[in-house]
This record gives sequence, C-alpha cells and structure tokens, in this order.
Amino acid sequence: MRSGRGFAPGHNKLKRVRDTQLPFLQKFRENWVRPALFFGNNPISLAGGAVTSASGVTMIAYWLVEIFGRPNDNPYLGIIFFLLLPGLFILGLLLIPVGVFIRRRKLQLAGQIPAEFPKIDLNDRMFRHGLDIVLVATIVNLLVVAVASYRGAAYMDSPQFCGQSCHVMHPEYTAYKISAHSHVACVDCHIGSGAASYFRAKVNGTKQLLEVAFDRYPRPIESPVSSLRPARDICEGCHTPARFVGEKLLVKSAFADDETNTETQSVIVLHLGGQDSLSHLTGIHGVHLGHIEYITTDESRTTIPWVQRRNADGSETTFTSSTLKGVEPQGERRVMDCIDCHNRAAHTFVTPEDALNRAMEQGAISPELPWIHKEGMELLKATYASQEEAMTKIPEQLQAFYQASHPEVLASKADLVKTAGQQLVLLYSQNVFPYMKVTWGTHPNHIGHMSYPGCFRCHDGDHVTKDGKASITQDCSACHNLLVVDEKKPKVLTDLGIQ
Repeated sequence: MRSGRGFAPGHNKLKRVRDTQLPFLQKFRENWVRPALFFGNNPISLAGGAVTSASGVTMIAYWLVEIFGRPNDNPYLGIIFFLLLPGLFILGLLLIPVGVFIRRRKLQLAGQIPAEFPKIDLNDRMFRHGLDIVLVATIVNLLVVAVASYRGAAYMDSPQFCGQSCHVMHPEYTAYKISAHSHVACVDCHIGSGAASYFRAKVNGTKQLLEVAFDRYPRPIESPVSSLRPARDICEGCHTPARFVGEKLLVKSAFADDETNTETQSVIVLHLGGQDSLSHLTGIHGVHLGHIEYITTDESRTTIPWVQRRNADGSETTFTSSTLKGVEPQGERRVMDCIDCHNRAAHTFVTPEDALNRAMEQGAISPELPWIHKEGMELLKATYASQEEAMTKIPEQLQAFYQASHPEVLASKADLVKTAGQQLVLLYSQNVFPYMKVTWGTHPNHIGHMSYPGCFRCHDGDHVTKDGKASITQDCSACHNLLVVDEKKPKVLTDLGIQ
C-alpha cells in the first residue's frame, strides 16, 4: 500500500512549474492584457470590431451557401464577397490597433494614463468567458483572412472575373466562350505560374483599372497583346507542334445569293506535316516553327517586309520585300511561333460570310427559306448603333422582307423565319460590339488567306533574296491541295462516304 509521501516528488515538480509560470502569466496580464482592454475601449476599435464581425459573418454565410447551395455566376456578387468584404474585414481588424494607438496617444498627451490599469479578475466567470470568446474570435479571424485571401486571389484568376466584371472585355469574353479553348482559364495563357508573373499581371491589371476608371482605355482592345508569353510557354503546354500530323481534310460550304440559296462545297487537303519518324520537318508546321524570324512594321503584324530563315546547315537566308530596297526595316522582330498564324486561337471573330455559311450548313438558319442568304448578309452588314438596336431591327426587317416579298413563306414557315432572325442576331452579337468599335474584320485572323492577308503576308511572291535568285514560294501545293472548288455535291465526298 502506497503512503502519502509516495506522491511528494510529483507534487513538488508541479508546484515548481506553477511557480515558474505564475510570474510570466502575471506579467503578460499586467503589461499586455490590461492595457489592451483599457485602451481598446474606444469608439474606433469598437467600430472596427463591429465591421470585422459583420463582414466575417456575411462572408462565411455566403461560402456556406456556395458549398451547399447553387453557385451564382453573377460577377458583381463575386466582387462583393471575394474582394470588397474581405477588404472591409481587414479594414476592421486594422481599426482595432489604430483606435488603441489613438486613445493611448491622447491620454499620454493629457497625462491621464493610469499608474495601474484596472485589474483583471480571472475568478469572474463572465470575464473568463469573455476572454474565451476573444481567443476564439482571434482564431476565426485568422482563418477567415486566410480563406478570404485565397478565395479573392482565385476569383481574380477566374474567367468570370476577367470577362464579366469588366464591360471592356465583353467582346473577347464572348469570343472566348464559343472557342475551342473555352475550358482553358484566361490566366493559363495571359499570366502563367510563379510569383513574378502574378505580380506583373496585377500591376498591369491596376493600370487597366485606372484606364477604365478615367475612360482612357483603347477601343477596340489592342491586338495582338504585346505582353503575351511565347507559344512555348502557352500552346506547347498542351500541343506539340513538332508532332507529325500529316494531312487534314477540310470541307467548306458556301451558299449563293439566289432564291434557292444554292449550296456549293470546296474540299481541301491541308499539309500540316510536322516532324516525321525520320526527323524530317515537312508541311506547314514543320517548315515554319522555330527557325524563321521576321520584322513587322505595324502593330497588327500584318505587314511583314523582312523574313530570315535559318537553314539546316546553320546558314541563314534573308528575304525582303521590294519596297525596302535593301534596307532592313525598323519594327518588331520576332521568332515565328504558333501565335503568328493562330493569332485568334481563343478569341476568334469571323467574317459575316463565314458566320452565315456555317449557320446555314449546320441548319441553324434553314436554307429552305428563299433568299435567306442574300437578305441575311445585308442585315448582318448593316450599321446599328448598338447590339440592342440590332436585336430589335434584324428580326423586324427580316419579317418585313418576307411579308412584302413572300407572304406565302411567312404563312407556312413562320417558325423558320423567326428562328432565322434570332440566329442572325446571335451571329451579330458574337462578332460586332459597336460601343467597343469592334465590327466585322476589326481583328484579322491570320490562318489561311481568303478573308485576310494571312499567309500572303510572306507568301506574296514579292519576298526575294538580295541576289534575286530565290523567293518565298507562292506555290499553293506547298501547303494544300484543292480537290474541289465550289462544286454542288462533289463526287469526292460521296466516294469518301462523307456525303
């Protein structure tokens, strides 16, 4: 049986710990807790606590709704709950020490700081519970600041913030949503990873915010983006340009401006090429990537009077336009990469001809409606003061045309006419933005050469070497073979089982 003395060593050890801790706790209470509570009893600090509590509770409630309820895509709610409220929360936290400092300063100047601050009675249950609440609130505040900072940064990196919260970006965001890259976040191409990229983007974003605030932003948005990262850091994260693709069959439909909207098709074989199994560089991709430099003399990179090719043996061949007369031009010098041809990969604006032909080919606008191609083209190319005006006038004028010229069509195919009007409005709203001065053809697409100079920026027959013995080829078959050009129901498609 143990005696009472058997507990003496442990008891003495506990007593020594308590004796060691007591002066520390006492000093902390007297030098920090008492002054903090005394000076913190002021209107500024109390207001800061109220602002922090209100904004914190509101943010937490919204996060819970977002987790367990239906997410809201409204960009302005995101600005409020991910940017403004976190700012108010932090402002409230800052007001607390500011109020403490101001009250202490006033009392110090007035000589009214007490020699001994009001005592803290830890034996008082209410006071102890108050301290517990302060401790829990402090921990919660730290967690809220951490979560709010992360959510705010994540929200500012979202496509919704980039495209919806700023009306200036509406044209680019509209094109982005219907592009093949709509699943790729804006920041993946425009910012990239790392603290340095993030910092540069936020500095640039602040500049753009000031431009919008003072109505000094460019109309339309300048293109190409001069600060865009090289294709090797963007495109090649998903695509491998040197991969051998070989040939690609392209079928394009076109409709005539006659009563029956006669459909014809062109069939093209594109020599995309790449790097084959023997490491030979062939086709469009293989010939162009990585070893061609050029100088452009305009901001849209449409005028290219100087081109230099690095050959397989390490030598260089320079081709210049006849307009230079042997003098190297002044302008932007670039190594050709994906973006020089695929310059609108995620923000493509098409021509009215391409837009209407594609809609009719897919059946969104019925080719059964007589003269729909001719009338639709005229309505798309007409000038409207705003998209809202186009939304009203395009369906009205289409309806008026059939009412005046083909009332029988309007009587028997009213639904098709109504749908055609709606689709024409959609095509217009996806490509024309009057308030941003974006209209058909504002932003050229350098793929191909039918609607814009594109390939002919260099392959124009005018870029020759200094001795005149070589030139950049203008041979169509170097890039593609035309199997059929504007034929009705071409046999080759039937042979291939496509039509």
